[in-house]
Amino acid sequence: MGETESEGVRLRAVRRGDLKAFLAQEHDPEAVRRARFAPRPEAAFMTHWTERILADPAVLVRTIAVDGEPGGHVISWWDDERRFIGYWLGRSYWGRGIGTTALTLFLNEEPVRPLYADPFAGNTASVRLLERLGFLRQGRIAHGAAEHILLALHGTP
Repeated sequence: MGETESEGVRLRAVRRGDLKAFLAQEHDPEAVRRARFAPRPEAAFMTHWTERILADPAVLVRTIAVDGEPGGHVISWWDDERRFIGYWLGRSYWGRGIGTTALTLFLNEEPVRPLYADPFAGNTASVRLLERLGFLRQGRIAHGAAEHILLALHGTP
């Protein structure tokens, strides 16, 4: 279910084997610094993915496959009254246009608008990517001590 491809980047359903790659990507020190997201221990990570993300029919999640390997993931979920999008891309895939391609494919699959994103304010590459895809700044919000930018997409990318 839900498989799309463009320019060698493919979105596909998450496989259990992808989770180890996602865990390693979440623990990359540079990715942690940019996202301001504390990596979870393996057991907590696996529980979160298997019992919350993959078990929730309201969550839309796809593996970003690059040359057949899990390069990251893109996800949308409900948080109160808003639907959010988030993504994580392994460092070896940064700066190659893979994020743009993957998010464009995902935004064509995710029908809900407005759709929100809230990247860490210091993650300028992620903010720029989302703005290039049509997300507009709505303000700033805090997640703990970290300041994030609230963005919203109202139409198609």
